[in-house]
Amino acid sequence: MSALLDRAGPVAATQPPDRRPVTTLSRPGAGWIVPGLVLFGLFGIAPMVLVAYLSLTQWNLLGTPEFAGLANWERFFTDPAILDSLWLSAILTVLCWGFQTPISLLLGVWAAGKQRSRAVLSAIFFLPLLLSSTAIAILWHALLDPNWGLPSYFGGDGNFIGTPQGAMISVAFVASWQFIPFHTLIYQSGTRQIPEVLYQAAVIDGANKFRQFVHITLPQLRHTIVTSSVLMIVGALTYFETVLVLTAGGPGTSTYILPFRMYATGFRSYDMGYASAIAFALVVLATAISIILVRISGFAKMRSTREGM
Repeated sequence: MSALLDRAGPVAATQPPDRRPVTTLSRPGAGWIVPGLVLFGLFGIAPMVLVAYLSLTQWNLLGTPEFAGLANWERFFTDPAILDSLWLSAILTVLCWGFQTPISLLLGVWAAGKQRSRAVLSAIFFLPLLLSSTAIAILWHALLDPNWGLPSYFGGDGNFIGTPQGAMISVAFVASWQFIPFHTLIYQSGTRQIPEVLYQAAVIDGANKFRQFVHITLPQLRHTIVTSSVLMIVGALTYFETVLVLTAGGPGTSTYILPFRMYATGFRSYDMGYASAIAFALVVLATAISIILVRISGFAKMRSTREGM
């Protein structure tokens, strides 16, 4: 027996443990961010720098831009048409936010449930987001046509889109119809992150569905609401295709929002220098509004939505 053990070597239990270090995945190096920085520089920073430069020039799309100093900016801050367009952009932003937020929130909370028809209906609700803004605007332009569209089946002249108030409401409705599915997905994802134990405790305390929504769902979605609101407001400041196809800025100038004013200045009046000033002002305005919303909402503190868990 001893001879057999001598040939077999030391017992496994007496062998020293393996001291080799456990390999771990290393963090990506700085080189991984180079492609992203290059793309952001080419398609984000470079166009803004170019627009900032063009805002200091006079250029009619022919020849070489001529440096004009701050002439375009002096005109921008004294132009009454800019104030009108800014006011119309503010109205459109408020209409879009007020229309999209409650519908997206309710649909998102509903889609986060376990209803049998949830998946099919959610896919149907998502369809408008798959279409381009131009295609959607053409579709609704035909539907709202006073002679052949839906208004022709109602009483009166049916020219709802031909009035200043009706045109603005139509733009807000069409834009909201397209982007409500996107914000619904945001609210659906946020709702699914709410701990189920909160609702279980509320049921034990006798809270009905409405009280659960008011006292649990809404407070837990506060950061989601801020995120969605920032995207809505910034998006409303950049609407262009919908206005161009649906109303062409009319009737009159009742839908001459700031992006459309930029387009008309640059490609109808051929004043690219002044149009660039409007474009750069839009970037600054959207950035400032985003920062203000994040600051006043407390979103910058990045506190967990699962407080008390």
